[in-house]
Amino acid sequence: MDIPYVRGRVALQAHVGLPEGTVEEEYARNGFFGRYAHLYRQNPPVGWARIDGPLRPRAFDAREAFGTSEDGDYLRWRQPILENGDVRLSVACVAQPMPYLFRNADADEVLFVHHGSGRLETDFGPLAYEPGDYLLVPRGTMFRFAPSTATQLLVVEAFSEVSFPDRGMLGQHALFDPAVIKVPSPEERSSLEPNAKGEYEVCIQREGEITRVYYPFLPLDVVGWKGTLCPMQLNVRDIRPVLSDRYHLPPSAHSTFVMRNAVICTFAPRPLENGDPQALRVPFYHSNIDFDEVLFYHRGEFFSRAGVGPGTITFHPQGIHHGPQAKATERAKGILRTEEVAVMLDTKLPLRPTAEAARVENVDYWKSWMTK
Repeated sequence: MDIPYVRGRVALQAHVGLPEGTVEEEYARNGFFGRYAHLYRQNPPVGWARIDGPLRPRAFDAREAFGTSEDGDYLRWRQPILENGDVRLSVACVAQPMPYLFRNADADEVLFVHHGSGRLETDFGPLAYEPGDYLLVPRGTMFRFAPSTATQLLVVEAFSEVSFPDRGMLGQHALFDPAVIKVPSPEERSSLEPNAKGEYEVCIQREGEITRVYYPFLPLDVVGWKGTLCPMQLNVRDIRPVLSDRYHLPPSAHSTFVMRNAVICTFAPRPLENGDPQALRVPFYHSNIDFDEVLFYHRGEFFSRAGVGPGTITFHPQGIHHGPQAKATERAKGILRTEEVAVMLDTKLPLRPTAEAARVENVDYWKSWMTK
């Protein structure tokens, strides 16, 4: 058992009743699960005057990265933003039905629908999608988008199997009841038509390269299936966040999917900490010692960030502090709940911004914590 040392002026309960004139920083290993220390500082650790060098909080305007697609070429309009050896985060836009089928032989795909509606057609059958849907497509599954309205997607390619987190003592129905998960049924035929040669095209991604295979018949020809591996659909409205009225829970309490060295969390509308006037109502300051942290803002105004709206991607890399901005802290004092919807990706391996990310970066984002 680790016995905490206590020195100087501290709050005996983490995130509650901070000593007057201090801010709290959580310094911890392995996200929020390892050894830790709470440091009570006189000044916010994000109160920098300037930063020289590449390590800094970053933000990207995904609205620009989505592009202005007028066709259904998913691969052309899938723009990578951040990547490492475990995951690749991209944005994609599909305005018309895809003229081909796609099989990712490198990765499971977690597709979050930011805008648009339509059908995801798969080997297992179709799924009707709408904004706020997670679409989990296992590696090796053929699929295509047939949108009824232009569809914008956040895409996480995981180079390992994606699964749901262990709910532990919360029980198997916490966060969402597994019964709300939708899976496809093959009764309805795909709307894909053959090309001018009477062939059906399948694009296969393997080691980042695309191979094109052509069939004289529609490859989505499954008439029945059974088993435990298949595409799945989960909407954020069916996620019921774990709450604490008197204590600010860490982001890990909002985990939705887990994979090798990475986790996807969902921040959904929920009450703030209203049961104790001394409890923190915004995230505590922390430096990411073991994880890079990425947030995609889907809807609403995120309660710990001022001036960050839907379609923004923020990136807080390992080694530099982040936490609530001053304006957000003041705003939180006057509200009882938060209405934002955001997707968070945390990774153990450092993420690398791509050339596309540089094109849509808000280079002054790191200045948003400055008070002078």
